[in-house]
Amino acid sequence: MKHLTTLSLIFFALIATNSFAQNQLKRYDLESGEIVYETTTSGKMMGSTISGNGIEKLYFKNWGALELRETESSQTTVVKFFGKETKETEDTHTILKLDNGKTYSVDFDKEMIYVNRDMAMDMTKQYYPDGDAGEAGKSMLESMGGKITGTEKFLGYTCDVWEIPGGSQLIYEGAMLKADITLLGIRTITTATSAKFNHNISDSHFELPDFPMQQLEMFDNEMSDESYEDDGDDEIDPATLEALSKMSFEEWKTLALAEDEDGELKNMSDEQLRQMYDYIQVRVKMLKDNQ
Repeated sequence: MKHLTTLSLIFFALIATNSFAQNQLKRYDLESGEIVYETTTSGKMMGSTISGNGIEKLYFKNWGALELRETESSQTTVVKFFGKETKETEDTHTILKLDNGKTYSVDFDKEMIYVNRDMAMDMTKQYYPDGDAGEAGKSMLESMGGKITGTEKFLGYTCDVWEIPGGSQLIYEGAMLKADITLLGIRTITTATSAKFNHNISDSHFELPDFPMQQLEMFDNEMSDESYEDDGDDEIDPATLEALSKMSFEEWKTLALAEDEDGELKNMSDEQLRQMYDYIQVRVKMLKDNQ
């Protein structure tokens, strides 16, 4: 793919056509929420058998402008090679906090907090001036090939049933309550065991560990908060847009990390990388439609 030799230039060209408006954002059609999830993972990939489980707690208020996710999980990988079996178990503990356009990613191993921009928030502010979470979420899922196939009651809430490539999701007013996704032979089932909405949530749920903070330069405040105008010099050719539009998340992630000379992307969680990928895909679709 000769048009993809410098991924960073392509990405910033996509960014450059935007103006990051600081409008009121509604990430959910719910003022506040508290959800507890259980996750199981199982499957085989490249000769390895993978199994795992985890617990995730999600708290949000101000329609999602402030949110914190804390995840504790364990994953075991079993590899059989020439009659020998090796087993490796990895335990992880992560916290990801979103606060009005900034993300705080807690690395418990390094005892460090990485501060970055939330690309999904920037995108929503740009393309949905009224901060309509329902429309933004719908457009994101549709850009991934998803569609609503009906409704289903879950934990007492009437959810939209979304069929997306590789699985399905149950979504209530923008909040995911269940997901069953298979990717590269690995099936992950995430199920809410409890969910409460539109009630008072203590500020203590949004506190972070007392670790040093490191500002990631890739999307620092100076670049992200200013308005950028397209002067015509950053036009992306149709072949590049077509190649990007056909790239899976895993393909894009592999290419992005390979070209990550400064190590910025390596400090991001998979969720943050997925947000970046989704952002690019939506932007690519809009540029292709305007060609």
